[in-house]
Amino acid sequence: MSKIEVDAIDKQSGSTLTLGGSGTAVTLASGATQSGFGREGSVNWQTSIKTATFTATSGEGYFCNTASGAFQVNLPSSPSAGDIVSVADYSSSFGTENLTIGRNGSNIQGSAADVVLTNSGYAITFVYADSTKGWITVNDGDVANKDPDPEFVVATGGSVTESGDYKIHSFTGPGTFTISKSGNAGGSNKIDYMVVAGGGGGGGEDGGGGGGGGGGYRESQQPGAAPLYTASPLKTTTSLENLPATGYPITVGGGGTGVPTSFGSNAPRGGTGSNSIFSTITSAGGGGGGGGATNPAGNLRAGGAGGSGGGGSRDGGAAGAGNTPSVSPPQGNNGGASGGAGNCGGGGGGAGAVGATAGTPANGGANGGAGTTTNITGSPLNFSGGGGGNSESAGPRGTGGLGGGGAGAGNPSYPPNTAGPGGTNEGGGGGGIDTNGSGSNAGNGGSGRVIIRYKFQ
Repeated sequence: MSKIEVDAIDKQSGSTLTLGGSGTAVTLASGATQSGFGREGSVNWQTSIKTATFTATSGEGYFCNTASGAFQVNLPSSPSAGDIVSVADYSSSFGTENLTIGRNGSNIQGSAADVVLTNSGYAITFVYADSTKGWITVNDGDVANKDPDPEFVVATGGSVTESGDYKIHSFTGPGTFTISKSGNAGGSNKIDYMVVAGGGGGGGEDGGGGGGGGGGYRESQQPGAAPLYTASPLKTTTSLENLPATGYPITVGGGGTGVPTSFGSNAPRGGTGSNSIFSTITSAGGGGGGGGATNPAGNLRAGGAGGSGGGGSRDGGAAGAGNTPSVSPPQGNNGGASGGAGNCGGGGGGAGAVGATAGTPANGGANGGAGTTTNITGSPLNFSGGGGGNSESAGPRGTGGLGGGGAGAGNPSYPPNTAGPGGTNEGGGGGGIDTNGSGSNAGNGGSGRVIIRYKFQ
């Protein structure tokens, strides 16, 4: 092997200097560098995955993982023409957690602004040209696991309306929500819901039955849904996502039965409302209003537990527990107690507030707890109000809570002495009665409703 060591090679005449013969590779030794030849547009990809802000080095490519949070890649400062940097989306997460390319004092595509990468599965290369244009983007595009073309949820079932780019399916009775296309993240793959159970029936007692509790209320609203509607304070931001294309039976719970006036002092507690169900979401029926002391055996003056609890009946009937079974955010509130004295019943709990305690004003039946309001359909709707308690004594009857709560029965001094039912498809609790003097049975709870909302274009 021959070896030639020189300080410089130059051609004395002409304009072309040829190194190597045809088919011969000319290589640089390990650790050697070159200048003046420009670059081929390639980088050396680094095997250490980047998960936090750093400054890039010319000639290197980086796999960036933003799955745990957005961060920034700063381009080299004081770059020279031909400097090159590449980045690629390691976890296909740029679409949800963005990667920012910091210009670090130089222009990018002639603009003095950073670049934010918002497409999942994206890869891009930056080459420095000059101080005017700065870094120029080349070879930008999606990598092999790129997002597919946008697809949207396609479904049928119920009564269908539209609000902007969203479809709304409303169910006031049993049915099936059938998904024929699940969509994807580039279009839509999240489905929001409002599921309201049936309200509890009003209670009856010889002197003051409790109001029924409102049906359990559950709602979701995905972050950034546009146009952003006003959802209930009980909403969760966790929507149903990537539901498989199939049929989903819808259960709309019926209201609990109000106590008949014929029972007298042996009246049972009001009936519990029935559950409403969509996919994995179940809302519990409202608890029945407190009834008499001895039918069946045991003290039934306490309101029943449920989505919202029923109100207690006369002379110390305890409040029924709401948010039973427990979910987060809570699906309802406790009912109100009877107050310990006077012939009057406590108010049923509502989705938005607890039922009032009976006896305020003196000897008055307690008001049902307020329900809650949502604009999931594009217009305000009220649901899950508690039923009002009965007043036999010289006090006003309890009013039903906003959202379909039925009023309790009064007495001849504060008519009418009939109880109101919970609102149909509002999940309201029924009003309580005096089983020894009311002109009607206690109010039945109102049936529930299921509403489903998703982006379709």
